[in-house]
Amino acid sequence: MIGTEYRGLSKADGPIVVAAKTEDVGFAELVRVRDRFGALRLGKVVDLSEKAVAIQLFADNSGISLDDAWVEYLGKPLEFRVGTDIVGRIFNGLGDPIDGYPAIASSDLRDINGRPINPSARVYPRDFIQTGISAIDGMNTLIRGQKLPIFSGNGLPHNRLAAQIIRQAKVRSADAPFAIVFAGMGIKYDVARFFTDSFERSGVLSRVVMFLSLADSSSIERLVTPRCALTAAEYLAYEMGMHVLVVLTDMTNYCEALREVSAARNEVPSRKGYPGYLYSDLASLYERAGRIEGSVGSITQLPILSMPNDDISHPIPDLTGYITEGQIVLERELSQRGVYPPIAGLPSLSRLMKDGIGEGMTREDHRDLSSQLFSAYAYVRSVRDLAAIIGEEELSERDRLYLRFGDRFEGEFLAQGEFEDRSVETTLDLGWKMLGLLPREELLRLPLALIDKYLPERAEG
Repeated sequence: MIGTEYRGLSKADGPIVVAAKTEDVGFAELVRVRDRFGALRLGKVVDLSEKAVAIQLFADNSGISLDDAWVEYLGKPLEFRVGTDIVGRIFNGLGDPIDGYPAIASSDLRDINGRPINPSARVYPRDFIQTGISAIDGMNTLIRGQKLPIFSGNGLPHNRLAAQIIRQAKVRSADAPFAIVFAGMGIKYDVARFFTDSFERSGVLSRVVMFLSLADSSSIERLVTPRCALTAAEYLAYEMGMHVLVVLTDMTNYCEALREVSAARNEVPSRKGYPGYLYSDLASLYERAGRIEGSVGSITQLPILSMPNDDISHPIPDLTGYITEGQIVLERELSQRGVYPPIAGLPSLSRLMKDGIGEGMTREDHRDLSSQLFSAYAYVRSVRDLAAIIGEEELSERDRLYLRFGDRFEGEFLAQGEFEDRSVETTLDLGWKMLGLLPREELLRLPLALIDKYLPERAEG
């Protein structure tokens, strides 16, 4: 549909152009800008006053003349076309197909900003999602409907870990179909190729919906990408009744784009130059996960963010931690020692783990076993700090025993192959094998009945 076009712009600054306000315009409304050569650019309204409208373009403003540009207000927000055939497709950051196949055959268009969910309609997350990774399933369990981010650093294997989770994730307690929505924001071409090839080789691409906004795409496209992905996830979960795992990478690139656009709008910066609304903006994405009463489907989020300088107190991981229900932290020291996946045992946490494990969900010993492994590994870290000061030869026999336990725990329980898919029973049995390295009197967090039932004979070495 073609509406009324208005000629002329009063200002153009990077992705922001300013036009005179000539009619009733809504915030976040979609706008089409035509330059003097007839080329069209999409944008959206990001600010309003009585006399002017600020428009954020989804591309750069090269070739736009202030006097010869034409502006058309479309009277609607940016929308994504949904349908049953979106699964197995690859889209760009704006939701347009880029896999060479025809456009989605559907007339169902959805506002990418989503609709508010009544908090009283939310169902508490409980069902266990098996990732096949012992460090997650055994100690930081992912629950259906949870938001569990991965905190990583530059050069750490978070992409390999994300691909492995996507290949292996399954909901054991439900019969509904399982789908993956993957959104890459500001990622390099080789990273996008890695994920695509990985999904094709493993055969999971047929249940994946991919959105790729590459590093050479505009900043505003990075801000749109996760919203398109979550719109697709909401359709699959709440209307098609599917269990959907949403992987968002890299949230740091998303926040950098938000800071860049905020600076172009001359907004007052907050911590490290990020806009003051960074928290609410992240919450508008993360809070689109969950389970809703009356729907068998669910959305589980696994955002990935690379911490600048490995700083967990940086505004991005700091604010993310307030919104989400825990975090999986990748540790550089473990990675340098050749441990994959290098998931840190102590900083990692799943706040909803207690509600999705135990008898009838995983196994009766899961909760107590996890607590004992955390306790023993925490003591290992304190013994290592002591050994660094006084030397290992000055440690007591008990402390040296814990050092051996720590080495075996990292090398056998935390570490596993990139294509090794462990069942939760295998993970729990492996945890008991590790505790078999310690004397029974050290297992203070385990009931005697569980020790007698599951603890193997004490291992040697």
